Amino acid sequence: MKRRTFILTAAGAALALTASPVAAQAVGPRAAGLPARPGRGPYTFVSDLAALQTAIDTAKEGATIVVTDGTYAVPEGSPIRLTGVGGRWNKHLTITAESVGGVTFTGAQSFVFDAAHHVTISGFVFTQSTTFELPASCQAITLSRNEFVLADIEGLHNVMVRADDTVIEYNHFHGKSTLGIYLGIEGGQPTDMAQNVRIHHNHFSDHTFPGDNGGEPIRLGVSPRALSSAHAIVEYNLFERCNGDPEAISVKSSDNTVRYNTIRDSLGGIVLRHGNRTRIESNHILNGQNGIRIYGNDHVIVNNVLAGIAGSGVVIGCGTVRDHYEGEPSSSRTKNDAADRIRIVLNSLVDVGGGIVGETARPLEPHDCVIVDNLVVSDRGSLALVPKSLGFTWAGNILWGAAADGDLPATGFTRVDPQLVTDAAGVPRIGAGSPAVNAATQDHSATVTDDIDGRRRIGVADVGAHEVSSAHACRAPLTAADAGPLAP
Repeated sequence: MKRRTFILTAAGAALALTASPVAAQAVGPRAAGLPARPGRGPYTFVSDLAALQTAIDTAKEGATIVVTDGTYAVPEGSPIRLTGVGGRWNKHLTITAESVGGVTFTGAQSFVFDAAHHVTISGFVFTQSTTFELPASCQAITLSRNEFVLADIEGLHNVMVRADDTVIEYNHFHGKSTLGIYLGIEGGQPTDMAQNVRIHHNHFSDHTFPGDNGGEPIRLGVSPRALSSAHAIVEYNLFERCNGDPEAISVKSSDNTVRYNTIRDSLGGIVLRHGNRTRIESNHILNGQNGIRIYGNDHVIVNNVLAGIAGSGVVIGCGTVRDHYEGEPSSSRTKNDAADRIRIVLNSLVDVGGGIVGETARPLEPHDCVIVDNLVVSDRGSLALVPKSLGFTWAGNILWGAAADGDLPATGFTRVDPQLVTDAAGVPRIGAGSPAVNAATQDHSATVTDDIDGRRRIGVADVGAHEVSSAHACRAPLTAADAGPLAP
């Protein structure tokens, strides 16, 4: 991976090169010539693992430990321990590579955490053969600008988070061909979820596990934790060639936000497998196999663009149970919960194998879903087909293409050419002359303030994910330049 130099001045470079291999050398930030971004002083340079451990054990609040570039073999049974150490909310203990991607840790383990708090780990390449764990005894750990290319071992998960207030940012997860996930979020006790985890600007790529389950890039919970509110935010992440599972983002907990992500050229989509009250907003799913699939209650699906999807765009799930509940048998908790009171509004589905569709294989139909002001254009499958439903509201949807309309009521749609144009990023969108402009049939202002590009929706909204406006777009589909260790 291309490296970005952490130390910018000759003085800083000289200090790094002359740091003692046994005793760490502490200097002030001006003497080191270090930018403020990687961490705060005092700065300590280390060039072997013994010095790194000593620096961690004696670090003062807000210190930055810089590991000089190179490959470090971590001995079996002697990992780098962070036990009871850390900073505070505005003065993290920062452990960083001299340059982004310049330090590689080999061996079975690297950092091992216990009761650590307010620690940032930045700029490293991890190749270990065991899972990188953030246990529930920790809090406010940040993993930033690292590369996770762990040993390709069957069943090995790359990173498992159980600590509250964790931040996973600007990392690259890649290179797995076997069963196992890139990033899992769980909790300390069997039904708990880590609270307030934020996952942003990461690049997930090249998972080639050929199975049909167990290779998710992000798994946000597991079935026993479905009713636990995690309040996680998953945003601005890029997924490319993620083919290890039909679920690129698998949500199995409650009260989360999944927004502004781009999934491209992948088997995986976004799946609300277990849990309630999650918001899926302003994501791009492009040229892949699966779109958005929904189980559970009271979710909001808004402003998403799904284009070039081989399978169905949005799937509203039937259930083998009506609702999950506290104390239910474990055999029940793993079953599908029928999708009830789902709000699906202002989405654009173009060139999909099926538009907004419902399942038929399970006995319990979804109830009371609102499907309003969406744009569905395709020549394949059916544009809107939900054979099993009760109490649905359909209104204001625009349908077009050679695909059959489906079974939505005649009052729930207009068949008219929305005059789509594909932009430079490969995204189909409406133009100023489209009949979708100012055509929304409901007032969404209480719950939707902008479109997928970040342009404000003023007055009557345009149907679909895009609002025609002269305002500057502050979001776009992500590329490899926008996420991962070297992103700005």
